[in-house]
Amino acid sequence: MASAGIASRRKCEELILDGLVRVNGKVVDKLPTFADGERDVITVDGKKIVAAEKVYFLLNKPKGVICTNSDPKGRKKAIDLVFTDRRIFCVGRLDIDSSGLILLTNDSDLTNRLTHPRYGVSKTYVAMVKGLVEAGQVEKLKKGIRLAEAKTAAASVKILKRSHQQSCLQITIREGLNRQVRRMLAKVGLSVKSLKRTQIGKLNIRGLGTGKSRPLTKTEVAHLKKIAFSG
Repeated sequence: MASAGIASRRKCEELILDGLVRVNGKVVDKLPTFADGERDVITVDGKKIVAAEKVYFLLNKPKGVICTNSDPKGRKKAIDLVFTDRRIFCVGRLDIDSSGLILLTNDSDLTNRLTHPRYGVSKTYVAMVKGLVEAGQVEKLKKGIRLAEAKTAAASVKILKRSHQQSCLQITIREGLNRQVRRMLAKVGLSVKSLKRTQIGKLNIRGLGTGKSRPLTKTEVAHLKKIAFSG
């Protein structure tokens, strides 16, 4: 309902609880309520709603931009940098201090698949850290790090550059725990100077300026659906 532009998610929940929503002719007044906008007939106060056309965007998020649809502090949001009349949301999150590739869409099914650890969608980051990275630290990252909620799965780690002042690592993970890469690096004694996500699956941000966005191509959307729904 929210993605079809009826109202905000919270207001839509109120409409359901007030008994104003019907699915295939039957009143639904309890939460959560599940329906398929493409298969079910959904009416709100007697008016049929039409499922919104699915849209997909890739954004090169700058540092300082948040990945939520509302913010009481009035900070700039990722959705503010994408020009569309559709109600969209971020696929997962990049924390405010990180930059790089974030996907935005109104396709909740695809979002759930891309963000669920079960489906193992790869995400690649480039981290600049303080000091010289040791081989032992890299091996620990590769084998998985014990965090508060779980041990991370094996990661792919490559040293791109290192010196006594700073080192640059490329890290690929298949999970999406909160601030996962930063926490993994901290666990092995590495302090992050900057963190950028450069790739999800085969999608990357090459050629896309910081703060810029673009629609995904049909081929890119098909790739995302393939890796998300093949599991």
